[in-house]
Amino acid sequence: MPSNFTLHTVESAPTASKPLLEASTKEWGFLPTLHAILGESAPTLKAYQSLFALVPQTSFTPIEQQIAYLAVNVANECEYCTAGHTYLARSVGMPETTIYALREQEMIAEPRWQALRRFVDAVVRARGRVADADVDAFIAAGYSKAQVLEVVLIVATKVISNYVNHIAHTPAEAFMADPSFGWVAPSRRKAA
Repeated sequence: MPSNFTLHTVESAPTASKPLLEASTKEWGFLPTLHAILGESAPTLKAYQSLFALVPQTSFTPIEQQIAYLAVNVANECEYCTAGHTYLARSVGMPETTIYALREQEMIAEPRWQALRRFVDAVVRARGRVADADVDAFIAAGYSKAQVLEVVLIVATKVISNYVNHIAHTPAEAFMADPSFGWVAPSRRKAA
């Protein structure tokens, strides 16, 4: 039986988490359940918020950021984050065919985006111990050494959220009930 984690509100959260949860509510227009759980630990919530806020400062386009996020989420089989980033991918204009390819681990038609997805996937699966050939292929696709490091930033951001969601069994947001956002991890599909 899973441990029960509290879905904090601003009022119920530990004192140090209150302003962080207020900031989340202001930014998102609601308090995401992931943030409500992270509110149990102000340092962890602050780390997640800080890393998430740094990603738009990278040299990746908004679509590339979402490609990287979705690639990490799918590799880590995080259903909550895959649904959430499906929403965010649509909000930045990612083509539906690309979203589908990412969620179903199929080839992305745009070669540069496929190179990004392949490299992110390699970083996650090898826990950073990617071959020099993987780095070279990523750079040959038109990416930079700075972007190699920025992939690590995105992976680090998602490690916090993906792992917390797995441990805490984060409840889905209401919008995630829509099948166009919801996603079931391949390992759970086989079990069903």
